[in-house]
Amino acid sequence: MIIRVLSFIFLFSISCFGQGKIGRLIEELPFDTIQARPFENHSSIWPKIIRDSSFKKCLGFFPMVDNSVGYDQNSALSTYSRLGLGVQADLKISPKWYARIGYNFASLSNDTNYLDTRAYFYTRKQGKIPLSHNLLGRISYTPNPIFNFQAGIDRNFIGEGNRSLFLSDYGKAYPFAQIRARFWHVEYLVMYQFFNEEFNQNQRSKYGAMHYLSWNVTKWLNVGVFETVVFQPKDTLLNRGYELEYLNPVIFYRPQEYAIGSSDNVLLGLSLSAKWKKQTIYGQLILDEFLLSEIKARSGWWANKYGGQIGLKGRFECKKEKFFYRIEGNAVRPYTYSHLNGLQNYGNAGYTLAHPYGGNFAEILGELKWQKKNWLVKTFVSYGVQGLDKNGKSYGGDIYQPYTNRPNDYQNEIGQGLKNNFVRNQWYVCYTMQGIHQVFAEINLRYDSAYSRFSLLPLIGVRSNLWNDYRNY
Repeated sequence: MIIRVLSFIFLFSISCFGQGKIGRLIEELPFDTIQARPFENHSSIWPKIIRDSSFKKCLGFFPMVDNSVGYDQNSALSTYSRLGLGVQADLKISPKWYARIGYNFASLSNDTNYLDTRAYFYTRKQGKIPLSHNLLGRISYTPNPIFNFQAGIDRNFIGEGNRSLFLSDYGKAYPFAQIRARFWHVEYLVMYQFFNEEFNQNQRSKYGAMHYLSWNVTKWLNVGVFETVVFQPKDTLLNRGYELEYLNPVIFYRPQEYAIGSSDNVLLGLSLSAKWKKQTIYGQLILDEFLLSEIKARSGWWANKYGGQIGLKGRFECKKEKFFYRIEGNAVRPYTYSHLNGLQNYGNAGYTLAHPYGGNFAEILGELKWQKKNWLVKTFVSYGVQGLDKNGKSYGGDIYQPYTNRPNDYQNEIGQGLKNNFVRNQWYVCYTMQGIHQVFAEINLRYDSAYSRFSLLPLIGVRSNLWNDYRNY
Protein backbone atom coordinates (compact mmCIF):
# COMPACT_ATOMS: atom_id res chain seq x y z
CA MET A 1 0.00 0.00 0.00
CA ILE A 2 2.79 2.42 0.92
CA ILE A 3 4.63 1.67 -2.32
CA ARG A 4 1.45 2.43 -4.31
CA VAL A 5 1.00 5.74 -2.52
CA LEU A 6 4.62 6.77 -3.15
CA SER A 7 4.33 5.72 -6.81
CA PHE A 8 1.20 7.85 -7.20
CA ILE A 9 2.89 10.86 -5.62
CA PHE A 10 5.89 10.48 -7.92
CA LEU A 11 3.79 10.19 -11.09
CA PHE A 12 1.61 13.10 -10.02
CA SER A 13 4.63 15.33 -9.50
CA ILE A 14 6.51 14.53 -12.71
CA SER A 15 5.18 17.63 -14.41
CA CYS A 16 5.96 19.87 -11.42
CA PHE A 17 9.14 21.74 -10.69
CA GLY A 18 11.10 22.44 -7.55
CA GLN A 19 14.39 24.25 -7.16
CA GLY A 20 16.73 22.83 -4.52
CA LYS A 21 19.91 24.40 -3.19
CA ILE A 22 21.67 22.65 -0.32
CA GLY A 23 22.40 24.48 2.91
CA ARG A 24 25.16 23.85 5.45
CA LEU A 25 25.56 21.85 8.62
CA ILE A 26 26.67 24.78 10.74
CA GLU A 27 23.76 26.52 12.50
CA GLU A 28 24.44 30.16 13.32
CA LEU A 29 22.44 33.32 13.81
CA PRO A 30 20.28 34.38 12.11
CA PHE A 31 19.98 31.07 10.24
CA ASP A 32 18.92 28.89 13.17
CA THR A 33 15.75 26.82 13.38
CA ILE A 34 13.87 29.15 15.75
CA GLN A 35 11.13 30.21 13.39
CA ALA A 36 7.41 29.80 12.83
CA ARG A 37 6.78 26.31 11.53
CA PRO A 38 4.35 26.03 8.65
CA PHE A 39 3.27 22.50 7.84
CA GLU A 40 5.68 22.21 4.91
CA ASN A 41 8.79 23.18 6.91
CA HIS A 42 10.95 20.62 8.72
CA SER A 43 14.03 21.60 10.71
CA SER A 44 15.66 18.37 11.91
CA ILE A 45 17.37 17.05 8.75
CA TRP A 46 20.69 18.73 7.93
CA PRO A 47 21.90 20.05 5.60
CA LYS A 48 18.59 21.58 4.60
CA ILE A 49 17.15 21.76 1.11
CA ILE A 50 16.60 25.43 0.36
CA ARG A 51 13.64 25.88 -1.98
CA ASP A 52 13.92 28.82 -4.37
CA SER A 53 11.60 29.53 -7.28
CA SER A 54 14.17 31.76 -8.97
CA PHE A 55 17.11 30.41 -10.96
CA LYS A 56 20.33 31.85 -12.29
CA LYS A 57 23.23 29.87 -13.71
CA CYS A 58 26.34 30.26 -11.63
CA LEU A 59 29.76 28.77 -11.03
CA GLY A 60 31.41 30.27 -7.98
CA PHE A 61 34.82 29.55 -6.46
CA PHE A 62 35.37 30.58 -2.87
CA PRO A 63 38.48 30.47 -0.70
CA MET A 64 38.68 28.22 2.32
CA VAL A 65 41.15 29.19 5.02
CA ASP A 66 42.02 27.90 8.47
CA ASN A 67 45.00 29.88 9.72
CA SER A 68 45.66 30.36 13.41
CA VAL A 69 48.36 30.78 16.04
CA GLY A 70 47.81 29.44 19.54
CA TYR A 71 49.37 28.58 22.85
CA ASP A 72 49.02 25.21 24.60
CA GLN A 73 50.65 24.80 27.98
CA ASN A 74 50.43 20.99 27.60
CA SER A 75 52.57 21.00 24.44
CA ALA A 76 56.34 20.66 24.63
CA LEU A 77 56.73 23.56 22.20
CA SER A 78 53.98 25.60 23.90
CA THR A 79 53.05 27.62 20.80
CA TYR A 80 51.79 26.18 17.54
CA SER A 81 50.60 27.52 14.22
CA ARG A 82 48.07 26.02 11.85
CA LEU A 83 47.92 26.67 8.12
CA GLY A 84 44.88 25.56 6.18
CA LEU A 85 44.11 26.46 2.58
CA GLY A 86 41.57 25.27 0.06
CA VAL A 87 38.87 26.13 -2.42
CA GLN A 88 35.17 25.41 -2.74
CA ALA A 89 33.08 25.45 -5.91
CA ASP A 90 29.30 25.98 -5.99
CA LEU A 91 27.65 25.03 -9.28
CA LYS A 92 24.10 25.59 -10.55
CA ILE A 93 23.73 24.57 -14.19
CA SER A 94 19.97 24.08 -14.35
CA PRO A 95 16.92 24.64 -12.13
CA LYS A 96 17.05 21.01 -11.04
CA TRP A 97 20.78 20.44 -10.47
CA TYR A 98 23.08 21.78 -7.77
CA ALA A 99 26.61 20.73 -6.79
CA ARG A 100 29.11 21.77 -4.16
CA ILE A 101 32.64 20.42 -3.85
CA GLY A 102 35.60 21.58 -1.81
CA TYR A 103 39.16 20.59 -1.03
CA ASN A 104 41.43 21.80 1.74
CA PHE A 105 44.63 20.79 3.45
CA ALA A 106 45.98 21.76 6.85
CA SER A 107 49.43 21.57 8.41
CA LEU A 108 50.75 22.22 11.91
CA SER A 109 54.09 23.57 13.01
CA ASN A 110 54.35 20.74 15.55
CA ASP A 111 52.61 17.46 16.19
CA THR A 112 49.73 18.27 18.53
CA ASN A 113 46.18 17.00 18.92
CA TYR A 114 44.72 19.88 16.91
CA LEU A 115 45.21 18.41 13.45
CA ASP A 116 41.91 17.44 11.85
CA THR A 117 42.26 13.66 12.00
CA ARG A 118 38.76 13.38 10.54
CA ALA A 119 40.04 14.27 7.06
CA TYR A 120 38.44 11.90 4.57
CA PHE A 121 41.42 10.60 2.64
CA TYR A 122 44.30 10.44 5.05
CA THR A 123 46.41 12.19 7.64
CA ARG A 124 50.15 11.79 7.32
CA LYS A 125 53.50 13.31 8.21
CA GLN A 126 55.76 14.84 5.61
CA GLY A 127 59.12 15.25 7.26
CA LYS A 128 58.22 16.71 10.65
CA ILE A 129 55.11 18.57 9.51
CA PRO A 130 51.80 16.74 9.98
CA LEU A 131 49.37 17.20 7.09
CA SER A 132 45.69 16.41 6.60
CA HIS A 133 43.82 16.43 3.30
CA ASN A 134 40.09 16.65 2.97
CA LEU A 135 37.69 16.42 0.04
CA LEU A 136 33.97 16.91 0.61
CA GLY A 137 31.09 17.50 -1.74
CA ARG A 138 27.62 16.56 -2.86
CA ILE A 139 25.45 16.63 -5.96
CA SER A 140 21.73 17.33 -5.65
CA TYR A 141 18.92 16.70 -8.14
CA THR A 142 15.44 18.10 -7.46
CA PRO A 143 13.05 17.00 -10.22
CA ASN A 144 9.92 18.42 -8.59
CA PRO A 145 8.65 19.95 -5.34
CA ILE A 146 8.39 16.54 -3.68
CA PHE A 147 11.56 14.57 -4.39
CA ASN A 148 15.23 15.35 -3.92
CA PHE A 149 18.15 13.00 -4.68
CA GLN A 150 21.66 13.55 -3.33
CA ALA A 151 24.99 11.73 -3.49
CA GLY A 152 28.49 12.63 -2.39
CA ILE A 153 31.15 12.42 0.28
CA ASP A 154 30.08 14.45 3.27
CA ARG A 155 28.65 14.43 6.80
CA ASN A 156 24.95 14.56 7.67
CA PHE A 157 23.00 15.44 10.80
CA ILE A 158 19.57 14.52 12.20
CA GLY A 159 18.13 16.44 15.13
CA GLU A 160 17.37 19.81 16.69
CA GLY A 161 20.22 19.74 19.21
CA ASN A 162 23.87 20.64 19.36
CA ARG A 163 24.45 16.89 19.66
CA SER A 164 22.53 14.08 18.00
CA LEU A 165 21.92 10.57 19.27
CA PHE A 166 20.77 9.51 15.78
CA LEU A 167 23.35 10.84 13.31
CA SER A 168 25.84 13.64 13.94
CA ASP A 169 28.47 15.53 11.94
CA TYR A 170 31.19 14.74 14.47
CA GLY A 171 33.22 12.02 12.73
CA LYS A 172 34.72 11.45 9.32
CA ALA A 173 32.82 12.04 6.11
CA TYR A 174 31.64 9.04 4.11
CA PRO A 175 30.22 8.30 0.65
CA PHE A 176 26.44 8.31 0.69
CA ALA A 177 23.33 8.41 -1.44
CA GLN A 178 19.98 9.66 -0.18
CA ILE A 179 16.39 10.21 -1.22
CA ARG A 180 14.24 12.86 0.44
CA ALA A 181 10.52 13.21 -0.16
CA ARG A 182 8.31 16.00 1.18
CA PHE A 183 4.55 15.75 0.88
CA TRP A 184 1.55 16.69 3.00
CA HIS A 185 2.95 17.34 6.55
CA VAL A 186 5.72 14.77 6.17
CA GLU A 187 9.39 14.72 5.17
CA TYR A 188 10.92 11.29 4.62
CA LEU A 189 14.66 10.55 4.40
CA VAL A 190 16.26 7.36 3.10
CA MET A 191 20.07 7.18 3.15
CA TYR A 192 22.58 4.54 2.08
CA GLN A 193 26.06 4.89 3.60
CA PHE A 194 29.43 3.36 2.74
CA PHE A 195 31.83 3.16 5.66
CA ASN A 196 35.42 2.05 6.06
CA GLU A 197 37.29 0.59 9.03
CA GLU A 198 40.78 -0.62 9.85
CA PHE A 199 40.19 -4.18 11.03
CA ASN A 200 42.96 -6.67 11.83
CA GLN A 201 45.45 -4.28 10.18
CA ASN A 202 43.46 -4.26 6.93
CA GLN A 203 41.03 -1.73 5.46
CA ARG A 204 37.54 -3.25 5.41
CA SER A 205 34.23 -1.94 4.14
CA LYS A 206 30.97 -1.87 6.03
CA TYR A 207 27.63 -0.40 5.07
CA GLY A 208 24.67 1.37 6.60
CA ALA A 209 21.09 2.23 5.68
CA MET A 210 18.66 4.47 7.53
CA HIS A 211 15.15 5.89 7.46
CA TYR A 212 13.90 9.01 9.17
CA LEU A 213 10.28 10.18 9.07
CA SER A 214 9.56 13.73 10.21
CA TRP A 215 5.85 14.50 10.71
CA ASN A 216 4.49 17.92 11.60
CA VAL A 217 1.45 16.82 13.59
CA THR A 218 0.50 20.47 14.12
CA LYS A 219 2.17 23.78 13.36
CA TRP A 220 3.94 23.58 16.72
CA LEU A 221 4.49 19.82 17.27
CA ASN A 222 6.84 17.54 15.31
CA VAL A 223 7.32 13.79 15.75
CA GLY A 224 10.20 11.88 14.18
CA VAL A 225 10.83 8.15 13.82
CA PHE A 226 14.36 6.90 13.15
CA GLU A 227 15.71 3.49 12.14
CA THR A 228 19.17 2.44 11.00
CA VAL A 229 21.11 -0.75 10.33
CA VAL A 230 24.89 -1.26 10.08
CA PHE A 231 26.23 -4.46 8.54
CA GLN A 232 29.42 -5.96 7.18
CA PRO A 233 29.40 -7.19 3.58
CA LYS A 234 31.58 -10.22 4.31
CA ASP A 235 32.02 -12.51 7.29
CA THR A 236 33.32 -16.04 7.83
CA LEU A 237 30.20 -17.56 6.27
CA LEU A 238 28.99 -15.25 3.52
CA ASN A 239 30.11 -12.56 1.08
CA ARG A 240 26.84 -10.72 0.39
CA GLY A 241 28.02 -7.23 -0.58
CA TYR A 242 25.43 -4.52 0.02
CA GLU A 243 22.39 -6.36 1.33
CA LEU A 244 19.69 -5.94 -1.35
CA GLU A 245 16.90 -6.27 1.20
CA TYR A 246 18.02 -3.02 2.85
CA LEU A 247 17.70 -1.08 -0.41
CA ASN A 248 13.93 -1.13 -0.07
CA PRO A 249 13.05 2.43 1.06
CA VAL A 250 9.90 1.47 2.98
CA ILE A 251 10.77 -1.68 4.95
CA PHE A 252 11.44 -2.02 8.67
CA TYR A 253 15.00 -3.18 9.28
CA ARG A 254 14.47 -5.21 12.46
CA PRO A 255 11.99 -7.73 10.97
CA GLN A 256 14.12 -7.88 7.82
CA GLU A 257 17.23 -8.62 9.91
CA TYR A 258 15.45 -11.57 11.50
CA ALA A 259 14.13 -12.73 8.11
CA ILE A 260 17.59 -13.01 6.58
CA GLY A 261 19.06 -14.53 9.75
CA SER A 262 21.77 -11.92 10.26
CA SER A 263 23.43 -10.42 13.32
CA ASP A 264 23.36 -6.88 11.87
CA ASN A 265 23.22 -3.90 14.21
CA VAL A 266 19.80 -2.22 14.19
CA LEU A 267 18.95 0.90 16.20
CA LEU A 268 15.57 2.61 16.63
CA GLY A 269 14.81 6.17 17.66
CA LEU A 270 12.02 8.58 18.47
CA SER A 271 12.22 12.39 18.45
CA LEU A 272 9.84 15.12 19.56
CA SER A 273 9.99 18.89 19.25
CA ALA A 274 7.48 21.53 20.27
CA LYS A 275 7.73 25.18 19.25
CA TRP A 276 6.13 28.10 21.02
CA LYS A 277 6.84 31.57 19.62
CA LYS A 278 10.66 31.76 19.54
CA GLN A 279 11.34 28.80 21.82
CA THR A 280 11.72 25.10 21.02
CA ILE A 281 11.69 22.13 23.39
CA TYR A 282 13.17 19.03 21.78
CA GLY A 283 14.28 15.52 22.62
CA GLN A 284 15.54 12.21 21.27
CA LEU A 285 15.34 8.62 22.47
CA ILE A 286 17.68 6.00 20.98
CA LEU A 287 17.15 2.26 21.51
CA ASP A 288 19.89 -0.23 20.71
CA GLU A 289 18.76 -3.23 22.73
CA PHE A 290 16.68 -3.65 25.88
CA LEU A 291 14.60 -6.13 27.84
CA LEU A 292 11.60 -4.60 29.57
CA SER A 293 11.66 -7.04 32.49
CA GLU A 294 15.29 -6.14 33.23
CA ILE A 295 14.47 -2.42 33.07
CA LYS A 296 11.61 -2.90 35.53
CA ALA A 297 13.91 -4.89 37.82
CA ARG A 298 16.52 -2.08 37.70
CA SER A 299 19.17 -4.75 37.46
CA GLY A 300 21.67 -2.73 35.41
CA TRP A 301 21.72 -5.47 32.77
CA TRP A 302 24.46 -4.76 30.25
CA ALA A 303 22.19 -5.20 27.18
CA ASN A 304 19.76 -2.49 28.27
CA LYS A 305 21.38 -0.13 25.79
CA TYR A 306 19.64 3.17 25.25
CA GLY A 307 20.09 6.92 25.54
CA GLY A 308 18.13 10.12 25.75
CA GLN A 309 18.34 13.82 24.96
CA ILE A 310 16.26 16.77 26.13
CA GLY A 311 16.87 20.39 25.30
CA LEU A 312 15.50 23.92 25.12
CA LYS A 313 16.62 26.53 22.61
CA GLY A 314 15.32 29.90 21.57
CA ARG A 315 15.81 33.58 20.98
CA PHE A 316 15.34 36.53 23.27
CA GLU A 317 15.98 40.24 23.12
CA CYS A 318 17.81 42.43 25.62
CA LYS A 319 17.99 46.18 25.01
CA LYS A 320 17.04 45.59 21.37
CA GLU A 321 19.91 43.12 20.95
CA LYS A 322 19.04 39.60 19.73
CA PHE A 323 20.45 36.49 21.38
CA PHE A 324 20.27 32.75 20.75
CA TYR A 325 20.49 30.32 23.66
CA ARG A 326 20.47 26.58 24.20
CA ILE A 327 20.39 24.28 27.24
CA GLU A 328 20.71 20.58 26.49
CA GLY A 329 21.20 17.32 28.36
CA ASN A 330 22.40 14.01 26.91
CA ALA A 331 22.87 10.63 28.57
CA VAL A 332 23.71 7.25 27.03
CA ARG A 333 24.03 3.95 28.89
CA PRO A 334 27.14 1.74 28.67
CA TYR A 335 27.60 -0.43 25.56
CA THR A 336 25.09 1.54 23.47
CA TYR A 337 26.19 1.72 19.79
CA SER A 338 28.77 -1.07 20.35
CA HIS A 339 28.70 -4.57 18.89
CA LEU A 340 30.87 -7.67 18.50
CA ASN A 341 33.53 -5.79 16.50
CA GLY A 342 34.27 -2.57 14.63
CA LEU A 343 32.59 -3.86 11.47
CA GLN A 344 29.20 -4.00 13.16
CA ASN A 345 29.21 -1.09 15.61
CA TYR A 346 27.60 2.29 14.95
CA GLY A 347 30.77 4.00 13.82
CA ASN A 348 32.91 4.91 10.83
CA ALA A 349 36.70 5.00 10.47
CA GLY A 350 37.28 4.95 14.21
CA TYR A 351 34.66 7.59 15.10
CA THR A 352 31.14 7.22 16.43
CA LEU A 353 28.32 8.21 14.07
CA ALA A 354 26.28 9.71 16.89
CA HIS A 355 27.37 11.57 20.04
CA PRO A 356 31.17 12.17 20.16
CA TYR A 357 31.46 10.52 23.61
CA GLY A 358 30.04 7.19 22.41
CA GLY A 359 28.37 5.53 25.39
CA ASN A 360 28.61 5.48 29.19
CA PHE A 361 28.30 9.24 29.73
CA ALA A 362 25.99 12.02 30.86
CA GLU A 363 26.45 15.71 30.06
CA ILE A 364 24.67 19.03 30.21
CA LEU A 365 25.68 21.86 27.88
CA GLY A 366 24.78 25.45 27.24
CA GLU A 367 25.23 27.92 24.40
CA LEU A 368 24.76 31.68 24.12
CA LYS A 369 25.21 33.64 20.88
CA TRP A 370 24.93 37.30 19.99
CA GLN A 371 25.24 38.71 16.49
CA LYS A 372 25.19 42.30 15.30
CA LYS A 373 25.97 43.07 11.68
CA ASN A 374 29.35 41.42 11.00
CA TRP A 375 30.14 40.62 14.63
CA LEU A 376 29.39 37.29 16.28
CA VAL A 377 30.12 36.51 19.93
CA LYS A 378 29.36 33.09 21.35
CA THR A 379 30.19 30.91 24.32
CA PHE A 380 29.80 27.19 24.90
CA VAL A 381 30.09 25.28 28.19
CA SER A 382 29.56 21.62 29.01
CA TYR A 383 29.80 19.60 32.21
CA GLY A 384 29.48 15.85 32.60
CA VAL A 385 30.81 12.46 33.56
CA GLN A 386 32.24 9.83 31.27
CA GLY A 387 33.22 6.26 32.14
CA LEU A 388 36.48 5.09 30.55
CA ASP A 389 37.86 1.59 30.16
CA LYS A 390 40.37 0.20 32.63
CA ASN A 391 42.36 -2.97 33.35
CA GLY A 392 41.91 -4.15 29.77
CA LYS A 393 38.14 -4.41 30.14
CA SER A 394 35.38 -2.57 28.27
CA TYR A 395 33.10 -0.54 30.53
CA GLY A 396 30.88 0.57 27.67
CA GLY A 397 32.24 3.98 26.66
CA ASP A 398 34.40 3.09 23.66
CA ILE A 399 32.07 1.74 20.98
CA TYR A 400 35.01 0.08 19.23
CA GLN A 401 35.54 -2.28 22.16
CA PRO A 402 33.46 -5.47 21.79
CA TYR A 403 30.73 -5.77 24.39
CA THR A 404 31.84 -9.36 25.01
CA ASN A 405 34.85 -7.87 26.85
CA ARG A 406 32.62 -6.55 29.65
CA PRO A 407 33.52 -7.28 33.30
CA ASN A 408 29.91 -7.63 34.53
CA ASP A 409 26.52 -8.65 33.19
CA TYR A 410 24.60 -6.71 35.85
CA GLN A 411 24.90 -3.52 37.91
CA ASN A 412 26.13 -1.52 34.91
CA GLU A 413 25.55 2.23 35.25
CA ILE A 414 26.64 5.48 33.63
CA GLY A 415 30.11 6.55 34.75
CA GLN A 416 31.34 3.04 35.56
CA GLY A 417 34.96 2.15 34.99
CA LEU A 418 37.51 4.95 35.22
CA LYS A 419 35.25 7.90 36.01
CA ASN A 420 36.17 11.14 34.23
CA ASN A 421 34.43 14.36 35.30
CA PHE A 422 34.92 17.15 32.78
CA VAL A 423 34.21 20.84 32.26
CA ARG A 424 34.73 22.41 28.85
CA ASN A 425 34.26 26.07 27.97
CA GLN A 426 34.88 28.00 24.76
CA TRP A 427 34.61 31.69 23.93
CA TYR A 428 34.58 33.08 20.39
CA VAL A 429 34.70 36.61 19.04
CA CYS A 430 34.32 36.57 15.27
CA TYR A 431 34.18 39.23 12.59
CA THR A 432 32.64 38.18 9.27
CA MET A 433 34.94 39.14 6.43
CA GLN A 434 32.83 37.58 3.70
CA GLY A 435 29.43 36.99 5.22
CA ILE A 436 27.66 34.70 2.82
CA HIS A 437 30.57 32.27 2.72
CA GLN A 438 31.36 32.53 6.42
CA VAL A 439 35.01 33.61 6.47
CA PHE A 440 35.85 34.92 9.95
CA ALA A 441 38.63 36.73 11.70
CA GLU A 442 38.47 34.99 15.07
CA ILE A 443 39.73 35.11 18.64
CA ASN A 444 39.12 31.83 20.42
CA LEU A 445 39.72 30.79 24.04
CA ARG A 446 39.26 27.16 25.08
CA TYR A 447 39.28 25.84 28.63
CA ASP A 448 39.23 22.13 29.41
CA SER A 449 39.49 20.23 32.67
CA ALA A 450 39.23 16.57 31.73
CA TYR A 451 41.31 13.43 32.10
CA SER A 452 42.73 14.80 35.38
CA ARG A 453 44.46 17.75 33.76
CA PHE A 454 43.86 21.44 33.07
CA SER A 455 44.15 22.80 29.52
CA LEU A 456 43.95 26.42 28.37
CA LEU A 457 44.26 27.15 24.66
CA PRO A 458 44.01 30.74 23.38
CA LEU A 459 44.32 31.26 19.63
CA ILE A 460 43.79 33.92 16.99
CA GLY A 461 43.31 33.44 13.29
CA VAL A 462 41.25 33.59 10.11
CA ARG A 463 39.11 30.63 9.14
CA SER A 464 36.13 29.45 7.10
CA ASN A 465 33.26 27.95 9.05
CA LEU A 466 32.00 25.87 6.13
CA TRP A 467 32.51 22.45 7.67
CA ASN A 468 32.10 21.26 11.24
CA ASP A 469 35.37 21.79 13.10
CA TYR A 470 34.26 23.42 16.36
CA ARG A 471 35.65 20.66 18.60
CA ASN A 472 33.47 21.34 21.60
CA TYR A 473 34.01 17.85 22.97
